[in-house]
Amino acid sequence: MNRLSKTSSHVFSYLRCSPRKYLHYIQGQSHDTKTREYFYFIDHQGQLFLDDARMKNFTSCFKEKDFLVFFFKRLKRNTSGKYMDEFPYLSPCGRELNFVRCDDTPIVYTHILDSSSSEPGLLSYNGAGDRLTVNFEPENICMLPETGRVYHPASEQYGGIGLIKSSLAIELSKHFEFLSGGETEPPSHLTWRDCRYELTNILFDVVKNRPQ
Repeated sequence: MNRLSKTSSHVFSYLRCSPRKYLHYIQGQSHDTKTREYFYFIDHQGQLFLDDARMKNFTSCFKEKDFLVFFFKRLKRNTSGKYMDEFPYLSPCGRELNFVRCDDTPIVYTHILDSSSSEPGLLSYNGAGDRLTVNFEPENICMLPETGRVYHPASEQYGGIGLIKSSLAIELSKHFEFLSGGETEPPSHLTWRDCRYELTNILFDVVKNRPQ
């Protein structure tokens, strides 16, 4: 899964980890003869980049669906003992270790897809269309008032929480109701496709109390 065509493997990259600490790496570096290390970044729109890409926009993100499916199905928490603070997720691929950091959550839901077998539909994530989906659970979405960001459950493999892309979150937020505390509290109900859901807000404390 060598993706070095988008950057040079001979240039050190630096990630600022704290006011006085920097992590430096070379894409494709190897500390032994068995593995190579690569470093990735996921933005709040769900786009995947090499971490040291100079420009991070739609033209420079990975779009090949086969690669995205392969990458995200293997993504998990980084328990390797290496770079765990800087890159909290890992997508292993044979002899490659792909370390991943993200702007918010590694899973970002981008679209709601219609499904004959799942109502009220499927949530597609991280740019892979119908290749990467979960059942949409309207009653379990949660908005954090401090940021306006909206979240939906994800597999525990990814930390249990997925961010909803801002454009989709704006569409959903048009249908929120706030019955107590006004907009300083999370919404209490969502009306979606003619169904009114009472929100469980089961993610609220989890999202609010996450380590930053």
